[in-house]
Amino acid sequence: MTDPRDWFPSEEEPNPMRAAQAGMKPTLPKRFYKEAGVEERDGLFHLTLDGRTAKTPSKQALAVPTRELAEAIAAEWQGQGDEIDPSTMPITRIVNSAIDGVAPRHTEVVEDLVRYAGSDLVYYRAGEPERLANAQDEAWSPVLDWARDAHGARFTLGEGVMHVAQPDEAVTAIRGAVEQIRSPFALAALHVMTTLSGSVLIALAHAARQLDLDQAWAAAHVDELYQESIWGEDYEAMERRRRREADFRAASTVYRLATPS
Repeated sequence: MTDPRDWFPSEEEPNPMRAAQAGMKPTLPKRFYKEAGVEERDGLFHLTLDGRTAKTPSKQALAVPTRELAEAIAAEWQGQGDEIDPSTMPITRIVNSAIDGVAPRHTEVVEDLVRYAGSDLVYYRAGEPERLANAQDEAWSPVLDWARDAHGARFTLGEGVMHVAQPDEAVTAIRGAVEQIRSPFALAALHVMTTLSGSVLIALAHAARQLDLDQAWAAAHVDELYQESIWGEDYEAMERRRRREADFRAASTVYRLATPS
């Protein structure tokens, strides 16, 4: 079977030659299988390609705890054309990351998420213009209300970009919420949603079903949407956001499907 490192290369130090070729269309590996499927074994659900079990880039079994998540992975593989394009397989990328990266470094990932609670997007408000300030309040105050009511976390707001120190008790409360997520797949998904939104509170509120997908993504982009309403849309910025939104939605799917119902 083709080395899976060819499908999902690891993020290593930049290669100067690759950087020089960044504008060139990448050469994608050819599809080498006909059917992607799911096989249950030892309580886990494995991705199979023409009946052979697939592996992650680190040569571990590409296996997940629920059939629904395994079927979502298989659907990405089955949906490939003559070539395998990792950019169209965000669920697979997140699952690979969970198995190879998050599972062996669970504590480090928790710590990284907790750091966001010290400088979360939703703490920093615009004093003006009024329309932007109102949009931020409408999108972000329900998130802060949820953090207070669900976890007893009360945060301090600031105006502008100057850092505002947050109460230790509030950050500790968010730590407790993150530490309750024991599944490496759910934790990997939460990390993706947090880094894409700039807010662990938005990610947690969405995970808790306090915000739906559209609400969570819009809450993370209040400032951008406001600027676009004034200056118009920039095509390249829109494309970047579209790709990031696809990854956010994939992470939401992984989070939802990772826990057996």
